Amino acid sequence: MALQQQFEEAVAASKTLSSKPDNDILLQLYSLYKQATEGDVNIEPPTGAFDFVGKAKWDAWNNLKGKSKDEAMQQYIDLVNKLKG
Repeated sequence: MALQQQFEEAVAASKTLSSKPDNDILLQLYSLYKQATEGDVNIEPPTGAFDFVGKAKWDAWNNLKGKSKDEAMQQYIDLVNKLKG
């Protein structure tokens, strides 16, 4: 099965997990998804003093700078499979 198809299936599976992952795992899923679909971070960091969620998401994505889209897809697939058990 092609990597892109596996990734799309993992994205769908991530929405039907039996329990909601903790915030750290959600940030990993978010950042890997963004890296896999858009590549390196392409937006400015949030400037709001109280935008803690936006800042955490931006930082998580920015930490993956340089990771290939294929590598991010594979890591996303592996993480979702691990969460599914």
